[in-house]
Amino acid sequence: MRKIVTAAILVSALALGACNTIEGAGKDVSSAGQTVAKTADDAK
Repeated sequence: MRKIVTAAILVSALALGACNTIEGAGKDVSSAGQTVAKTADDAK
């Protein structure tokens, strides 16, 4: 029983960490897209 609880806590921690990482990557990609769009608008 103790192993199952420990495994569940570990999986939960990894899942939460992955969500934060994916969210951060999404923000980075969004920021890069906005920069490219602004540069394209300035070049017009």
